[in-house]
Amino acid sequence: MWFFGWKGPSGFSASSTAEEESGRNVKEAILKEIPTDQIDVMELDLRSMASVRKFASEYTTLGLPLNILINNAGVLSSPSKLSQDNIEMLFATNHIGHFLLTNLLLEIMKNTAQRSKQEGRIVNLANILHANELARRLKQEGEEITINSLHPGAIHANLLRHQGFVNAILNLFGKYMIKKCSAGAATTCYIALHPQVKGISGKYFTDSNIAEPSSQAKNAELAKKLWDFSFSITNK
Repeated sequence: MWFFGWKGPSGFSASSTAEEESGRNVKEAILKEIPTDQIDVMELDLRSMASVRKFASEYTTLGLPLNILINNAGVLSSPSKLSQDNIEMLFATNHIGHFLLTNLLLEIMKNTAQRSKQEGRIVNLANILHANELARRLKQEGEEITINSLHPGAIHANLLRHQGFVNAILNLFGKYMIKKCSAGAATTCYIALHPQVKGISGKYFTDSNIAEPSSQAKNAELAKKLWDFSFSITNK
């Protein structure tokens, strides 16, 4: 089991610290429940393209297969600032980091799918345009890899930590209105693991069902433009 992002059922979040919720602590907690699991934790900061490249290089060196990639990191409303790559922080974290990571690991996924004869799966958190364009490209190449996007629903997470008043209200009343993280992760797990999703690619899911995204999200020309723009940024 590998952690490629932030907040999820493991307890990670964008504001996690080594003292509070380190990968080592999460690993130990999981192994307490399932002692036979084999878990490795690797460091990755999706705000930094250098960190993404370092992670991908280290993973490649390990020579491990890769069947499932879940792009689950995200910030909702960070203060207006630039990443170290001079990219707006939300765009850098929620999209560019995932885009680069996926592209760097895609060859491993292709080789794994071919050798294992099992469908590889990529799951995007809400980034529909990226998922749709990559789905189109993978289908064109005849690869046994699917990619779908999803909205997990309103989750009691720490995404609004920069919006003090709103965050306080949600912390007070959120438990009555929104999902726990474990429930929010259900759609992600469904897309990544369930046999019913075999062969389904380029779709958008909510509550473990295919849903209809906005007309802009389905715009193939816009998806290609985003792909080309993202590729130009990550290949400088």
